[in-house]
Amino acid sequence: MSSGGGDGAARESFGSSRGFILAAVGSAVGLGNMWRFSYTAAEGGGAAFVFLYIALTLLIGIPIMLAEMAAGRSGRLSPIGALRKAGGKGWAPMGFLYVLSGLLILSYYSVIAGWTVRYAIEAIVSGFPADSGAHFTAISTGPAAMGFHLLFMGLTMAIVMGGVEKGIERASTLMMPALFVILVGLAMWAFTLDGAGEGYAYYLTPTWGDILDGPTFAAAAAQAFFSLSLGMGAMLTFASYLGKDQNLPKEATIISFADFGVAFIAGLVVFPIVFALGLQNDVSESTVGALFIALPGAFSEMGAGRLVGSLFFIALLVGALTSAISLLEVVVSSVIDEFDITRKKATLYAGGLIATLGLASAYDTNILGVIDAIAGELFLVIGGLGLAILVGYRMKGAREELEMGTTPFFKVGLDVVFFFLRYVVPPIVIFVIYDRLMNVINVVQTTWFAG
Repeated sequence: MSSGGGDGAARESFGSSRGFILAAVGSAVGLGNMWRFSYTAAEGGGAAFVFLYIALTLLIGIPIMLAEMAAGRSGRLSPIGALRKAGGKGWAPMGFLYVLSGLLILSYYSVIAGWTVRYAIEAIVSGFPADSGAHFTAISTGPAAMGFHLLFMGLTMAIVMGGVEKGIERASTLMMPALFVILVGLAMWAFTLDGAGEGYAYYLTPTWGDILDGPTFAAAAAQAFFSLSLGMGAMLTFASYLGKDQNLPKEATIISFADFGVAFIAGLVVFPIVFALGLQNDVSESTVGALFIALPGAFSEMGAGRLVGSLFFIALLVGALTSAISLLEVVVSSVIDEFDITRKKATLYAGGLIATLGLASAYDTNILGVIDAIAGELFLVIGGLGLAILVGYRMKGAREELEMGTTPFFKVGLDVVFFFLRYVVPPIVIFVIYDRLMNVINVVQTTWFAG
């Protein structure tokens, strides 16, 4: 293997700070924000979960994001090379874990995104079917699901193949503002619905006792990891394309709160619809079922449901695509760095492998669920713990790296960041790892060994 540009001389870069922020926000904003956040918030005590999520974003999210950025920009390499450079050869396996996480997550994420593509197209062309449950059963697995999964992967590969500035940055610069506009418009419309107040109350009324509930705490932490694209090398990879004049603490803060803003606004869209149309029981049964069965069924009965539903699934598709781009870029960048091949070949190899693996999830949603539990939650928090230890204790010059391009205001905050990386993040994340491991065991037993 070659270091593939380890000196950073020919490495690609973002064209502007704005382009990087939009690409990073695009990485963070995805299906996890657009639906999973609001669902998990409601199940976890409404405003209590929102409070926990914000607190954990500050306590562990931003520090780990900065750790990824420090390792990425310092090394000017993708996860495997960057961690090898920052901590020595013994840290390279952690980089492999990041690449494996991105690869596995995208393999099933693109299946769900493929469903979203189909629903967006159907909403625009023919509207939503009357029997949404039977329709989802028919298209969620088998040849139809495989075809839309491959279509979505092809689109993702085409953007990544275009490179950092002309592909990823250009797509993010166009798509992210559009996503914000659509979401805000839908939230304003949802405000006018009868029953919107009940939806807001369900979403935001605090049940403060849930803050002390272990599973709720762990779920909020896992949501922060997945939502912020932490522990999978996405922020590390994007930071490797940055110059030393970028204010990383400032940009990490903007990215984190922009990500939360999208998730929060999405909840202001979803729950007024849910309560206005009496879908509370449907929502409590299944996140995927509510998104692809309950809501489309409701849209089919609404006067403006076709237009609203079209915009809703277009927004979902935009979020899914921007996240998928970052996941694929982690794998592609690693292949380029480790094997010293062209971006086009790396994209074809990596994208082809991921697309092939994803066929299993498109064939059987049980496989999708198990991979999600393992890679989408457990691997991410393990990766986050590794970064906290590496940058907090091992990496030389980590503090100096984060100070470059930083204003005095944010330099003061770095003392807090490193304190958290060393003493606050590890115990919290170890607890979350244990909880997610138990969740994986439960999912596997329920899926394949029940009865």
